[in-house]
Amino acid sequence: MKIYTTYFANVRNLPDEVVPIAICGKPIFNWIYPAYKKLAPKWSFFSVWQKTRDNDYYIKHFHEEVLWKLAPHTVVNELSEISKGKDCALVCYEAPDKFCHRHLVADWLNSAGYDVNEFGVDDEKA
Repeated sequence: MKIYTTYFANVRNLPDEVVPIAICGKPIFNWIYPAYKKLAPKWSFFSVWQKTRDNDYYIKHFHEEVLWKLAPHTVVNELSEISKGKDCALVCYEAPDKFCHRHLVADWLNSAGYDVNEFGVDDEKA
């Protein structure tokens, strides 16, 4: 199973065999695909970041309050269950060149030995 990251506006460009999975607190209106809330940011630090745009604060809290409580292999296994073993794309709001927690998730999974790339940017083929 290959794992990608992407943003909501790019979901329409995913091949049919790639399952989009929202990893944000609240997906876009009329989202019909699965969501995996374990990787969503917590409102407590997200709301502070919205006001301050302090990325270091966000990164620290995302790691402490979300990622450090999870095991990468368990997350990948659960994503595989959700996608029924198909390739998947972890979806959030921001464009690839903007700060977004999905990039932190990708770095976290990559540091655990997985190969996670932004669809259409890092890896042109599914």
